[in-house]
Amino acid sequence: MSVSLEGLLAEASELAQAAGSMTLDWFRRSSLTVESKMDGSEVTEADRVAERFIRDELKTRHPSHLVVGEEEGGSFESGTLTWIIDPIDGTRGFVRGVPLYATLLAVVDDSGPLVGVIYVPALNSTVAAARGSGCWHDGQRCAVSQTKELDGALINTSSFDTFSDPALLALKHSKALMKTWGDAFGYYMVATGQAEAMIDPICSPWDLAPMPVILNEAGGSFTDIHGQANLDLSAGPNSVSGVASNGFLHEDLLAIMSSS
Repeated sequence: MSVSLEGLLAEASELAQAAGSMTLDWFRRSSLTVESKMDGSEVTEADRVAERFIRDELKTRHPSHLVVGEEEGGSFESGTLTWIIDPIDGTRGFVRGVPLYATLLAVVDDSGPLVGVIYVPALNSTVAAARGSGCWHDGQRCAVSQTKELDGALINTSSFDTFSDPALLALKHSKALMKTWGDAFGYYMVATGQAEAMIDPICSPWDLAPMPVILNEAGGSFTDIHGQANLDLSAGPNSVSGVASNGFLHEDLLAIMSSS
């Protein structure tokens, strides 16, 4: 059964919202059990249940599509649509009661991300985009900011510990406002014009899968820290990077990240 791009966007948004809403049953629960994975990241029952829900739904709705998820893995195959799931992006914040974690869902084809969704359950807020169809924030068209100078621009990251010392110093000297509203929420802020950039020097493919189409459709830019636009979605954990911006500041930010 063929599915329209509009249909895929609606379906991805619906699934991310349903799975994300499920995680609220564990949010700020005092008895939440937290485990550590081989890569050092944290995982909870909420992560596993949310991912399994999406997988079960997709098996019924689109049995010919492939699925790759943070918790259960998966693989890609040329010519086949693949759904990429990050059930809780920002698990460390989630287990500490920080309400800015997100459920991420992307649909990719041979050209890269086709559909991307960021759903923030605690805010009941969604940013979603499809290739050539614009970027949408809770049903309203959204766009990046028009800020053209680093001085005063809001730059987010998940952790400044992942910056090289020269890059961190150069960013400080630029007089940008540096904040750690990170993980998916940082990209959400860029796409909606609330921040000028989000920088992740070290992360995993499922953390970034929705971001290229979301940022591009919002009028911004997305690359890795080396300026490469094509994201290696089959890479392993903690092996990719992301720089999202309003476009005007992108080259300046890449130059800063290459400081040595």
